[in-house]
Amino acid sequence: MTAALSPTETTALTRRGLRLAQFTVSYNVLEGVLAISAGMAAGLVSMIGFGVDSGIESISAVLVAGRLIARLRNREPDEEKEKQTLKLVAMTFYLLAGYVLVEGISALIGDHTPEASPLGMGVLIASVIVMPLLAAAKRRVGTALRDPLILADAAETRICLLLSISTLAGLALFQLTGAAWLDPVAGFVIAAFAVHEGREAWEGELVEDD
Repeated sequence: MTAALSPTETTALTRRGLRLAQFTVSYNVLEGVLAISAGMAAGLVSMIGFGVDSGIESISAVLVAGRLIARLRNREPDEEKEKQTLKLVAMTFYLLAGYVLVEGISALIGDHTPEASPLGMGVLIASVIVMPLLAAAKRRVGTALRDPLILADAAETRICLLLSISTLAGLALFQLTGAAWLDPVAGFVIAAFAVHEGREAWEGELVEDD
């Protein structure tokens, strides 16, 4: 059984969670701008979806950061407001899933062939390197505090990592085979993960998630 944290340890961990959320906002704003620009230039649905995910992750991190700041000021969490914030974070998962599904279906129905994007590939490779480190750091803090908000933020970052991997694989296979349908299908993969994580965040089950 884990020993209870002292007030000093709790404050230090909360501040660390806040710094991680603030870094997430900065990184994902830049990542989102680059990804959407690359996706629009090359006509890549999954790349645009990835950029939108970066924006959604930024919104999630802003919500989490706001509650952590309030918690540090008040010295204790407001459980009711934090439950409301957790539900808002859960809605960002559903928003992402809906966007990717709509855009992916539109791409499959249409007759549009995307182009290769060196910039997009670079953004994805950077994400594959940064996101697992960031998600792991958030999860350590969230687990130590048994904090569903920070764990939800970690799950959002993990979704970004999964989207990075699936999008990178889809683009690599597209460039090798020329099969345009691989691009939207790569986006569909992440929709399933987003719905799953969104449900757990909504129900407050992320504390027990392994």
